[in-house]
Amino acid sequence: MTATVAPAESPPRKVGGARPARIVVGVIGAVVVAWAAANVFLALAYYPEWFFDNRLLMAVIGMIAGVGGAALLFYFVNVFIEGLPQRFSEGVIPYVFVFPSFFLLGLVLVYPTVQTVNYSFANNDSTAYVGFDNYVAIFGSGEFWLSLTNNALWLIVVPAVTVVVGLVVALFADRLSAQGEKVAKSFIFLPMAISFVAASTIWAIQIYSPNPDVGLLNSIVTGLGGDAQNWIRVDTLRLNSFLMMVILIWMQAGFAMILLSGGIKGVPEETLEAARMDGANEAQVFFRVIVPQIKGTMITVFITVTILVLKVFDIIYVLTNGQASTNVIANLFFQELFTFQRAGRASAIVVVLLILVTPILIYQVRHYRKEAAR
Repeated sequence: MTATVAPAESPPRKVGGARPARIVVGVIGAVVVAWAAANVFLALAYYPEWFFDNRLLMAVIGMIAGVGGAALLFYFVNVFIEGLPQRFSEGVIPYVFVFPSFFLLGLVLVYPTVQTVNYSFANNDSTAYVGFDNYVAIFGSGEFWLSLTNNALWLIVVPAVTVVVGLVVALFADRLSAQGEKVAKSFIFLPMAISFVAASTIWAIQIYSPNPDVGLLNSIVTGLGGDAQNWIRVDTLRLNSFLMMVILIWMQAGFAMILLSGGIKGVPEETLEAARMDGANEAQVFFRVIVPQIKGTMITVFITVTILVLKVFDIIYVLTNGQASTNVIANLFFQELFTFQRAGRASAIVVVLLILVTPILIYQVRHYRKEAAR
C-alpha cells in the first residue's frame, strides 16, 4: 500500500508594503505635470505673441497640453497610489481618481454659484456690501417684471408646442419608407446644428424682414393686399415675442422628434395590434396606447426645453436686444452687467433665475431616477 503524501501548503500571501520610490516619483511627476500644464495655459492667455498670435497653433498646443497633461497627471497619480501599502491603496484609489472630476465641478459650478450669491449683496463693482439693496432694486423695477412675464410666456408656449410638433413629426416620419424616414428626419434635425445667433439672423432676414422683396412673411401679407410690417417691433398682444418663439421651436423640434421617435419605436407592435383588433381606430391607438407608453420621454423633452427656455438669450439679443417689450431675464442680466456696469444687480438677477430653475432640476433628477428604476 503506497502512502499518499499531502501537498505542502503554500505560504500565506504577504500583503504588499509601501514602495517609497514610486511614491516619490508619483508625487514629483504629478506636481511637475500640473505646474507645466498650468503655465502653458497661462502663457496662451497672457502671451499670445509667444505663439505668433496664431490661433490655430494655440488651439493645437492647448489640446496637447490639456489632453496630454491629463493623461500624464493620471499616470503619475496611479504610480503614487501603487507605491502605497496594498491595503491602503485599494481603499483610496476610487476616491483619488474621482477627485479631479469633483474638483473641476466645484471649480466651474459650485464656486461661481457661491460667489454670485455673495456678489448679489454687494455694490456695483463688488467692493462693499449693500445688503438687500440689489434685490429691492430689481423687484421694484418694471423692466424686471416685464422680463419675468415674458419668460413665463415663453415657458407656457415653447416647451408644450415643441413636444406637440416633435410628436406629430415623429409619428408621420415613422410611417415613411426607411429611406424617406432618414431623409425627412435629417432635414428636420438640421436646425439643431445651427447656432442660435445664426438661426436668429436667418429668420430676421429671410422671414421677418420689413422689406417685402426679402422677407417671406411680408411677401405673403403684401401679396394678400396687406401692408408690410416690421414684425419684430410689433408688440401688440406680444406678437413679436411669439414670432421669436417660433425660431426656438423650429430649432428644437428636431431634438424632440428624435427622442419621441425612439419612444414610439419602443412601443411593442403586439400592443398596437391588440388595440386595433379590439376595434380601436388610429386616433384611439395613438392617444390611449402610444402616448401613455412614451409619457416618460415626453416629460424628458418638456423638462429639457423648459430649462433651455429659462436661459433663452441669443434670439432676443440678436433681434431686439430686449426692446419693444421683448426682454427676458437672461438678456436683462447681460444689460445690467455689461451695459450699465451694475454687477450687484446682475448677480441678484442670476440668483433669482437660479431659484426658478432649481425646482425644475430637482424634478428632472427625480424623473430620471424613476425612469432608470423601471
